[in-house]
Amino acid sequence: MDSKAEGLRQSMFEKQRQKIYEESEKERQKNAKLSEVRVGSDKFVKTKTDIESQLKSSTIGLTELKDYRKIREDLEEQQKREAAKTAPLSDEKRKKKKKKQPLKLSFAGDEDEDEDEDEAEEEKKKETKKRKLMKDPTVDTSFLPDREREERERIEREELRKEWIEKQERVKNEKIDITYSYWDGSGHRKVVTCKKGDTIQQFLDACRQQFPQLRGVNTDNLLYVKEDLIIPHHYTFYDFIINKARGKSGPLFSFDVHEDIRFVNDATIEKDESHAGKVVERAWYERNKHIFPASRWEIFDPAKSVS
Repeated sequence: MDSKAEGLRQSMFEKQRQKIYEESEKERQKNAKLSEVRVGSDKFVKTKTDIESQLKSSTIGLTELKDYRKIREDLEEQQKREAAKTAPLSDEKRKKKKKKQPLKLSFAGDEDEDEDEDEAEEEKKKETKKRKLMKDPTVDTSFLPDREREERERIEREELRKEWIEKQERVKNEKIDITYSYWDGSGHRKVVTCKKGDTIQQFLDACRQQFPQLRGVNTDNLLYVKEDLIIPHHYTFYDFIINKARGKSGPLFSFDVHEDIRFVNDATIEKDESHAGKVVERAWYERNKHIFPASRWEIFDPAKSVS
């Protein structure tokens, strides 16, 4: 009898150990599945590339200049649109998590289970009714997320952006007369008509056509000096007009020639005195940059204050 009881006890212990082992194995597999990192997941992948990398991927092989410019303009326009838009709205509404019912041990039959379910449904209905009664219709909810309002705001921002771009393009296409002086030790004053959106390089190319001695000179070998500042070729006249930039001896956004005539000098008011810009050959500047007036000239730096 003792050996039989001992055998039953051992078999019972063996079953308990087997059950504990199976439960621990299931738990281990569950944890491993939760902590599994999916290969190829785009969670840490950079989705937005810069314009240059997109250009490289879009212009493989030989591409004509007009096609290259068209692709670049499309990419820049797309980037501006993305900057103006809000984050994409998800189509699916977030579902409220259902409140979990505590597990109850029951040794009753199916009738008891049905009664428990009915009671749970009644409690849920009471809770929902109570929650609805607690809402205050007079409370301001404008700060809460609203998909329709966000969509209206996004459309309005896009329309304002397009309107602003069109307005700036109209301003850039306006024509202005620029008085300048070809400087080779003495001044030779001329006037050229340009658009406000033209770059300094385009302006120098127009000046080159007015002087026979400059027609064989490349625009890269010409300098434009305005108010004792050497203006880099990539800037436009519109940049100085919209920013009201100033040089050492006058405004950079005024391209005519006039003097500031005052009966009483006031140091608190800036002088409204504009001088003709100088078009200079780079070789002449390199030879004479230690002599006045070239010794005063500096390269324009928008971050540096010259007032």
